[in-house]
Amino acid sequence: MFSSMRSTRKAFVFSAIALSMSLSGCPSNSPTASPPAATNGSPAPVANAGGGGGNASLTGAGASFPAPLYQRWFSEYNKQNPNVQVSYQSVGSGAGVEQFTQGTVDFGASDTGMKQEEIAKVAKGAVLLPMTAGSIVLAYNLPDVKGLKLPRAVYTDIFLGKIKTWNDPRIAQANPGLTLPDRPITVIHRSDGSGTTAVFTNHLSAISPDWKGGPGAGKTVNWPVGVGAKGNEGVTAQLLQSEGAIGYVEYGYAKQQNIPVAALENKAGKFIDPSGEAAANTLAAATLPADLQVSITDPEGDNSYPIVTYTWIMAYKTYEDPQKAQALKNVLNWSLTEGQKYSEELGYVPLPAPVVQKVQAAVNSIQP
Repeated sequence: MFSSMRSTRKAFVFSAIALSMSLSGCPSNSPTASPPAATNGSPAPVANAGGGGGNASLTGAGASFPAPLYQRWFSEYNKQNPNVQVSYQSVGSGAGVEQFTQGTVDFGASDTGMKQEEIAKVAKGAVLLPMTAGSIVLAYNLPDVKGLKLPRAVYTDIFLGKIKTWNDPRIAQANPGLTLPDRPITVIHRSDGSGTTAVFTNHLSAISPDWKGGPGAGKTVNWPVGVGAKGNEGVTAQLLQSEGAIGYVEYGYAKQQNIPVAALENKAGKFIDPSGEAAANTLAAATLPADLQVSITDPEGDNSYPIVTYTWIMAYKTYEDPQKAQALKNVLNWSLTEGQKYSEELGYVPLPAPVVQKVQAAVNSIQP
């Protein structure tokens, strides 16, 4: 498997650049790897989208978690509607919320939605729209090791720096059929303000008192160990070039590059591989409230994958340009209907029909 990973390393570098991941974020207290995948700061490629008549230009920025799906949506929509230009930059959830709040983009994107105090700062009002969902996986680079299982306490202690080698007895005990190498574990984490990090660390805080009382949860934390990389793109690139590494990424990134991912122990004590079905089981246990924001930190259910999140587009309640407002509504409604068929292909989870109906009602509330 990892021979194919090595052979696709350069391909990933160029595909990441083509995906236009212009990356920025908050500094980390640990060293930062600058992966070749996305450090040139070039803008995202522009896709045409529209359908509202006339021409309009839309700009968005934010989470890297859903970026491959958003780019696919805009590309496919372009084939049907060449009237409106849509540009999305993958800069991380933290920067996405900041740019949206400042009004420098037409829409933002975040894996954690927005806090009420953040929403209060948006002069034009904010509409939070869960557009898709996905799993956060622990991907690893260990040649010839397949089917790795990681108990909850074990993967927490890996990221705490308490478990330092791959043949540690606690890992070996959970994997009696595997030959684990005697080599150091290199933890790869995000270096920018990241919704993926917020979801992951909220989960760790929910299952580990040591994590909750130590690094805690947030878009940025003080990592006890590891090397930082920008964006899901950067973490993926670093995993590909670092034998012995483990890192957290959105499932679609690992799937695209054929990087092995661990089966994680869920709340019921079952080891669950990431899949669309397992993620759907997780979502089924969570109810979306009226504001369409929910945090799933430690889901119930024997077959639920333990780390799953919705990811949100942030739109303004009102737009000064009615043509721009209509163009955005058209793009979003298409993404919620026809666009959902691309979700599973790219490693995301199509939204359940009742959720789509709620989100469409929110989209249609956007006013010019």
